[in-house]
Amino acid sequence: MTAKTPTNPVLRACLWMSGAIVSFTIMAIAGRAVSLDLDTFEIMMYRSIIGFVLVVSLATAFGTRGQITRRSMGWHGLRNVFHFAGQNLWFYAITVIPLAQVFALEFTSPLWVMILSPLILGEKLTFNRALAAVVGFAGILIVTRPDANAISPGLVAAALAAIGFAGSAVFTRRLTRTETITCILFWLTVMQAVLGFCFAGYDGDIALPAASSWPWVVMIACAGLVAHFCLTTALSLAPATVVMPIDFTRLPVIAVVGMLLYAEPLDPFVILGALLIFGANYGNVWFETRKQQ
Repeated sequence: MTAKTPTNPVLRACLWMSGAIVSFTIMAIAGRAVSLDLDTFEIMMYRSIIGFVLVVSLATAFGTRGQITRRSMGWHGLRNVFHFAGQNLWFYAITVIPLAQVFALEFTSPLWVMILSPLILGEKLTFNRALAAVVGFAGILIVTRPDANAISPGLVAAALAAIGFAGSAVFTRRLTRTETITCILFWLTVMQAVLGFCFAGYDGDIALPAASSWPWVVMIACAGLVAHFCLTTALSLAPATVVMPIDFTRLPVIAVVGMLLYAEPLDPFVILGALLIFGANYGNVWFETRKQQ
């Protein structure tokens, strides 16, 4: 008797989210390296153009270009407007307020997913999913320990960025009900490239990357495309309320990367917060997989 490959959709979604977390981390490292050469709109424009070439090339190679349709353009538009807005608000926030505050507010995104999913997707907000989000967010607060400062444009931008990322995830989940991943990624790159070009060129000046920056730009494009492929696949396998809290794991991962690459201190609060985040996600995944057996 041959061993059967695990087919539990929640476990498979977790594996795909692991790929997304690694890819987003690589993209952050590359983005930091190129940030002095290009503004955020230019980075997103070049990333999307390269991503478009990759998507079309791979779709042609694997014979999936016929899966690209225009029947859900409204949902594609909403998904990409939310993502584009969230990404740029996040880039603005990290330049004007402490990173700890940005990260704390960014990771409220799964809580917004909890609120939006029942309204847009009709997904049930179960007790274990809500508990995982709350405990995971408590871990984020322990890691970042944001100060209770007065409201500022940067704080508002970071809070709105979290809503943008949540809306992107929810509308991606909605699109997976009728569209293939090839179709979703195709319109992702097309719409993000158009939005990036319009906003990067509003002042009549679009900078070309320096020769030393091109490898980083290509890395951003490849990592971003892989990240969205992994995220979209995960959302096609399991509810958004299960998938998105796994993204909490990205913060302790980035903290470790910061310690190893940029000599940023890793204090006991990061370890404690990471344990809470891991425990919340492990408990949620365990409950969901047991429920489906």
